[in-house]
Amino acid sequence: MLVLAIDTATPAVTAGVVDLGEQSVTVLAERVTHDARAHGELLTPHALDAVGRSGVTLADIEAVVCGVGPGPFTGLRAGIVTAAALAHSLGIPAYPVCSLDAIAADVVNDTGVAEPFLVVTDARRREVYWAAYTRDGRRTDGPGVLKPAELDQAVRHVEQVTPSPAGLARAAAPDVLARAEPAPLTPLYLRRPDATVPGARKRVTAQ
Repeated sequence: MLVLAIDTATPAVTAGVVDLGEQSVTVLAERVTHDARAHGELLTPHALDAVGRSGVTLADIEAVVCGVGPGPFTGLRAGIVTAAALAHSLGIPAYPVCSLDAIAADVVNDTGVAEPFLVVTDARRREVYWAAYTRDGRRTDGPGVLKPAELDQAVRHVEQVTPSPAGLARAAAPDVLARAEPAPLTPLYLRRPDATVPGARKRVTAQ
């Protein structure tokens, strides 16, 4: 099953085409650029380039998998809007994936772990996003946002920078392969955005 996997939850702009099978995950092509200010500008070109280099067409894609965070407001919005637009135009489902789950899937597949672990990514403001996993990559707690000193120091920390298209596909595989009805593409902000709409001006009267 051909899947277009995208993620903008981290400073990376990630897109890839993945051939997802019951027992296999094969990345046909991927584009990743580390530029936290270019999510909106680069994501669609990256996705189209990955499709072109994979030897397939958009019409061959059967599902979109989108990392929904946790991450910053602007980055997540770019990824989710793009995923929704592509899925709508192609008439295919778009599946949300916690980006930390995708990283955990990468860790379990690429390096293997013998004990529970935490996935930790930079949340800025001297904080981190985190989630806890069993040795086989099943999430048991989180996602959340904390200061590094507040994390459980007795558990191994995995500080991988960004999820891969393969990890995104693996995390979504049970729902994608079952052709389940996808959950809404709801962003995991975990905290209020830096930019807010100004409130109503207070009326000032002379004394």
